[in-house]
Formats: sequence, structure tokens, C-alpha cells
Amino acid sequence: MDRLYIYISIAVMALITYAIRALPLLVFKKPITNNFFRSFLYYAPYVTLSVLAFPAVLYCTDSLLISSVALICSIIITLVFGNFVLTTFCGCMVVFLLELLVG
Repeated sequence: MDRLYIYISIAVMALITYAIRALPLLVFKKPITNNFFRSFLYYAPYVTLSVLAFPAVLYCTDSLLISSVALICSIIITLVFGNFVLTTFCGCMVVFLLELLVG
């Protein structure tokens, strides 16, 4: 690979990253009052985290079935208790126990 191509790629990525962070500061001088846009900005981090984490949850084990069972158990525990630490612990325990039983 050509060094010039690598340097140009790094520069373009740096400019895009800076632009994404700087443009909202330049464009939005007043508080945002549109309810739809405020709601979008509120939920965007959660959606992004979910989109990144969901494939990792399904493919963290060798068996898609075990991962799916642990995901369903984690969703149920989250809906009932709403505690992140408990949900994470129970999801890991379900995977651990199913791996011991099946594998």
C-alpha cells in the first residue's frame, strides 16, 4: 500500500471526525425545541449501542441456540428487575450453565 494513500486516508478520517463533532456546535446555537429531534438525539446512543452489541451477544458462544436462550433470559430479567448488573450476571450464568450441560 502506498504511504501517501495511508496519510490521505488518516487525514480524511480526522477531518470527518472533527466535522461531526464541530458542526453541531456551529449550526445549533439555540436550544433544540423540536420534540421529534430531541427524542431522536436522546435515543440515538442507546440504539447505536444496541446495534453494536446485538451481534456480539448472538455470536459470543459456539452455539446460536445457547446465545439466543441467554438473550431471551436477559431480556426477561431486564423487564422484570431493570437492573443492568443483575441482567449481565444472569445472562453470563445462563450461558455458563447451558455450556456445561450441553457442551
